[in-house]
Amino acid sequence: MTSGRPVLVVTDMQNGFVREQSAHVVPVVADLVRRWQRSGGETLFTRYLNYPDSPFERFFGWKRLQSSPDTDIVSELRSYVDRGVVLDKKIYSPFTPEGMALFKQRGWEEFYFCGIATESCVLKGAVDAFEHDFTPWLIADASASHAGTEAHEAGLLVARRFIGPGQIIGLADIPAALVDLSPQSPDPS
Repeated sequence: MTSGRPVLVVTDMQNGFVREQSAHVVPVVADLVRRWQRSGGETLFTRYLNYPDSPFERFFGWKRLQSSPDTDIVSELRSYVDRGVVLDKKIYSPFTPEGMALFKQRGWEEFYFCGIATESCVLKGAVDAFEHDFTPWLIADASASHAGTEAHEAGLLVARRFIGPGQIIGLADIPAALVDLSPQSPDPS
């Protein structure tokens, strides 16, 4: 089954990554997902799962996102998850062996990245797409960092240098054919 359409990669929109500095992006991403799916677009939700003795635990002393509710996708997106695909990962990027098999199966070659955190998982996914000869787009105003604006801006700076300045876009730059632009109506689910 190949779609030929781009996929929206909703990166790690999990309870454990939503903090004061990143909470503002949750309704933005939820609206984007709603409009993307209403236009018939495919959505990939990544979910980072930390584990005991992971590099994050060993090198950062970071033990979060090892269980629910931290690992759960935020409630604002739950009604959309069933209409997408969830990819669990233990690294920054969705370009795991399972992810690569999924991309091939779905025929995904153009990726629109959004989510948390701009300077780590969103950036790494976009760079990996670039290095695998796919077309990456990073949606700046639908991404954020739980480390704050400075980290978000640093991620965008590095992304411009790694994947090209023209690949960093805003919501308004997404082609109209990919997002339903009609006024918001209640979601039937």
